[in-house]
Amino acid sequence: MPLTEPPAGPLTGPATGSARPLLEVAGVTVRYQGRRRLRSTSALTEVSLDVRPGETVGLVGESGSGKTTLGKAVLGLVPVAHGAVRLDGRDITRLGGRERRALSRDVQVVFQNPYLSFNPSRTVGQTVAETTTMLRDMRPAQVAARMAEMLEAVGLDGAAAGRYPGQFSGGQLQRIAIARALMPSPRLLICDEAVSALDLSVQAQVLNLLADLRERHGLAYLFITHDLAVVRHLADRVVVLRRGRVVESGTVTEVCEHPRHSYTRALLAAAPVADPGEQARRRELRRSPATAGTPERNAR
Repeated sequence: MPLTEPPAGPLTGPATGSARPLLEVAGVTVRYQGRRRLRSTSALTEVSLDVRPGETVGLVGESGSGKTTLGKAVLGLVPVAHGAVRLDGRDITRLGGRERRALSRDVQVVFQNPYLSFNPSRTVGQTVAETTTMLRDMRPAQVAARMAEMLEAVGLDGAAAGRYPGQFSGGQLQRIAIARALMPSPRLLICDEAVSALDLSVQAQVLNLLADLRERHGLAYLFITHDLAVVRHLADRVVVLRRGRVVESGTVTEVCEHPRHSYTRALLAAAPVADPGEQARRRELRRSPATAGTPERNAR
């Protein structure tokens, strides 16, 4: 069936408490220039969401929905045509290089492809230590101790710091990338398909690690993924993107158990599960029509 719905109204989130959002994405539009200068493609159109301190927000959508572009907009890796990105109330949309680098104390990222995250001519320890360059009060011995702690936390021996990227599997490299992101104790971690390359057992270990770090350190996550099963395990709220627009959002229970948009139902139906009964239920959910007259659920 075609994945169409009536046009959605403005999506703004219900309150989750008095805490000011740590991250605010307010009406962000990103356009990519086409081959002809007069033509451009909108990758994101007036997207709004927020992440509060210590909260995990899952950003979900299929390939090409704009998930990664949103993460890059937050990091300043793509220009924002309209709208604003704020960190703890400060507008960071168009910061210069030095100011942007200073944000690495508060914001870190784990990208999808671990092979592109490391210089093959440097040891992983040299690369991991780079994220502490803004912490000038840390001595080399403290950096080494922190590195060993983070490597062990993601399931690797601290001695791995002396080895080279080519000596590790893709899954191991992704765990090292996560350890590197955690080195400066950021307040916000952007995970762009950070566990999709890992096998299921390692994936579960990393997700449990992320949940534990959140509990112990109040770390917040913007967790970008196509996998609603991962979101259900880790996130508090979910924002669903389709063709660069937010089509649905709400708590994990609201979106995963009672989806209102046909696109969300299609994503749920496509997610693999071991239980045949659950898979059949999801197929029925996808075929069911949207609730007539029900407005789109507001995003936070």
